[in-house]
Amino acid sequence: MADDKAPNAANSMWGGRFADRPDAIMEEINASIGFDRRLATQDIRGSQAHAAMLAAVGIISDEDHRAISQGLEEIGGEIARGEFVFRRDLEDIHMNIENRLREKIGDAAGRLHTARSRNDQVALDFRLWVKEQCEEAEAALGRLIEALLVQAKDGTETVMPGFTHLQVAQPVTWGHHMMAYVEMFRRDRSRFSDARLRMDECPLGAAALAGTGFPIDRDMTARALGFAQPTANSIDSVSARDFALEFLSAASICATHLSRLSEEIVIWSSAQFDFITLSDKFTTGSSIMPQKKNPDAAELTRAKVGRILGSLVTLMTVMKGLPLAYSKDMQEDKEPVFDAADALALALAAMTGMVADMQPNVARLREAAAQGFSTATDLADWLVRELGMPFRDAHHVTGSLVKIAEDRGCDLADLSLETMQSVEGRITQAVYDVLTVEASVRSRVSYGGTAPVRVGEQVAG
Repeated sequence: MADDKAPNAANSMWGGRFADRPDAIMEEINASIGFDRRLATQDIRGSQAHAAMLAAVGIISDEDHRAISQGLEEIGGEIARGEFVFRRDLEDIHMNIENRLREKIGDAAGRLHTARSRNDQVALDFRLWVKEQCEEAEAALGRLIEALLVQAKDGTETVMPGFTHLQVAQPVTWGHHMMAYVEMFRRDRSRFSDARLRMDECPLGAAALAGTGFPIDRDMTARALGFAQPTANSIDSVSARDFALEFLSAASICATHLSRLSEEIVIWSSAQFDFITLSDKFTTGSSIMPQKKNPDAAELTRAKVGRILGSLVTLMTVMKGLPLAYSKDMQEDKEPVFDAADALALALAAMTGMVADMQPNVARLREAAAQGFSTATDLADWLVRELGMPFRDAHHVTGSLVKIAEDRGCDLADLSLETMQSVEGRITQAVYDVLTVEASVRSRVSYGGTAPVRVGEQVAG
């Protein structure tokens, strides 16, 4: 919060270069404390590691190090307890913490900034934060995958219609459909893991852009902060935000998958489909229609991709024309990433809850699986397998039989053998063994197929 009666503290942080306070509009556009206060924990961690290194190599005294370390620990406590006063006139989280440290320990606080710049400081804080978000997304996806695996295991034998173009195509199992999303979300989890490995380099010590003449130990600070190694180029260290872009890209793909599953939940829970039942925990009512039970959690999750993808486009646009090294434009990097991370975390939690909550309506799923001549492909395959018919000829015969059944308002299995033989005389009674939806799914035993035996292997594996 700005303190209009405070002395020119902001300019005192800059030294003697500026004599006047910034214009009110300049302060408004320049201040980032309203959002970068979320980096307080990372900022204190970075400063603790930096101070320890400065003391270890003899740049600051052990006495100053102890004072800095104790002061930072106390500031962290103030922030955690909600007692810290964030000042807008101090611009950002770095200056707010440094100013408070000076109030607590005096001149020793000024030695903390030796051999670093706000450029590498913010690059460190932000990288630490995004790295943590990758870890949290991986964990959240793990919980969602577990919920899907439970559904898949319970639904290994449950038959449902498989769709293409949202038209009934072939029978599949509920377990097989759930495992399709398991595969999607496993890839999402691997994307966050891969991104985290690529951002596992510490930019601290790059200073403003050229490194520093002080004899710092960047390996020491990298290890202290949990990084695999320091970044290799000081210019790139303060210029790069591709770690944030990669997080947003992975988040956008994941949100797209969440949106697709949300869409199916919305469709499946409608009266027209009636494939699943959602409890009151993830639905709402209508203010005017008492019979309504709306899948609002699914709809809101479906919408989150707009925010998350928008954040990716925002940061791409900010970064696309920036020359090396640091530009103030990059202050606009955090809000979209913060917003996307929040939206993704909420969407993952909501979807995990919905997946665990939804109950497949087994009888209705089986009924729907038998509609739309879903076993037509099984008939064509039988003609190829048993009669040696070329598939294109079998396709034509099957199409003719589908047309007859459609005209009569019945299913393929309801056609008499005499009717079938009127189209292809070599068809025998054995054809009826493949025209049930259960037989259809049992026959799909190819690797990755919908046969219950294969789904069971996939769930166990």
